[in-house]
Amino acid sequence: MSLAVQENAVEEDVEYGPQRINKLEGNGISASDVKKLQEAGFYTIESVAFTPKKCLLAIKGISEAKADKIMTEAMKFVPMGFTTATEYHLKRSEIIQITTGSKELDKLLGGGIETGSITEIFGEFRTGKTQLCHTLAVTCQLPIDYNGGEGKCLYIDTEGTLRPERLIATCNRYQLNPDDVLENIACARAYNTDHQTQLLVQAAAMMIESRYALLIVDSATALYRTDYSGRGELSARQMHLAKFLRMLLRLADEFGVAIVITNQVVSQVDGAAMFTSDPKKPIGGNIIAHASTTRLYLRKGRGETRICKIYDSPCLPEAEAMFAINADGIGDAKD
Repeated sequence: MSLAVQENAVEEDVEYGPQRINKLEGNGISASDVKKLQEAGFYTIESVAFTPKKCLLAIKGISEAKADKIMTEAMKFVPMGFTTATEYHLKRSEIIQITTGSKELDKLLGGGIETGSITEIFGEFRTGKTQLCHTLAVTCQLPIDYNGGEGKCLYIDTEGTLRPERLIATCNRYQLNPDDVLENIACARAYNTDHQTQLLVQAAAMMIESRYALLIVDSATALYRTDYSGRGELSARQMHLAKFLRMLLRLADEFGVAIVITNQVVSQVDGAAMFTSDPKKPIGGNIIAHASTTRLYLRKGRGETRICKIYDSPCLPEAEAMFAINADGIGDAKD
């Protein structure tokens, strides 16, 4: 199978959704104003339209009158009013499902990982969170006809667990050229929570230049556990995490990419833990719970098998599926 990410598709990337920020030039908005917006991390008209006015006012050289003008012009390009449920349903039909590598898991998810939203995968160590991310980084490059995303992948690694060897094994399974696949995965190691957030600004700049189908953050919460400690810093941690998740959601809205984040769990040691069969809960509290569209809970099964449970979803029923971690990535559990 030839790799789906073709050069001509990359050249036409502007047409598939997001509009470049330089379209705002004119009508009182100068090229220098556009440059200031780009330096502040705004690369699309959508990113300006979706942001609060105070974020524009924080940019050096943007006055209140100028911010109003920019917002007014941006909203001429981006429809932000009411629409009918019929139109919304039609828009939802354009959503792509990216295969996980397991037929049973895809069936549980209604076809695969959904583009345009955040999917959170949580569970304790050795449940397959990172292995699922590795498989998705390859399958997102498959043609849409093969249940892929026909785009590139951005991979933010916070724990140093990205292994190209695992990616190559999955490439061989799908008969893809490993050199092409690895070239289409842009990876970055995040070293602290501020750096992790800054990488999303770089991601937006890359997405406007090329067609990306998937953004992975493995793990989204690991660095928050070390950068912030104790109840004294809890409020600051949650505010920073909320901002990071909001930036992720904005990328999903702007570019229609699938966002996959992994999350760690913490053992409950209070009295309530005595009455639960599995006294572990995802960290991040309500902030991450509300930001994630679909939440998947992974736990160990026998041997190499793992169990995935729909923990929370706006349209998927609570159910479970069994999958396996194989040498060539995520697959179906053998009887």
